Amino acid sequence: MSLERLNPAELSPPTGFSHAVTATGSRLVLLAGQTALDGAGNVVGRTLPEQFETALGNLLAALKAAGGTAGDLARVTVYATDVADYRAHAPELGRIWRRLAGRQYPAMAVIGAVRLWDEQALVELDGIAVLG
Repeated sequence: MSLERLNPAELSPPTGFSHAVTATGSRLVLLAGQTALDGAGNVVGRTLPEQFETALGNLLAALKAAGGTAGDLARVTVYATDVADYRAHAPELGRIWRRLAGRQYPAMAVIGAVRLWDEQALVELDGIAVLG
């Protein structure tokens, strides 16, 4: 399996994402949206960074169950109930990402959402991974 991250010089320099990712592999993993639910089904964390850390950990746990690692992520979509709050915490969220998932960034988007399935959730992440 190989992922190639492409960041063309004519585009704005990416921070915490890649502009494009090409993937070659034998197994596609589609990851459901993950919020900050604990094992009992309760949303944990009151702040966006706390919830982001749990949601990302949940996404990576689902990926691990499929036999993958963070480096296999080709695409991640982040749904945030407050995009301004997400932007304000971007440096901290980047540190959480690097600690849990490393520095190989997938193609990403952040989308504002009025609310998420779990009403107390502030953020949800879903993804696509390609395994070798």
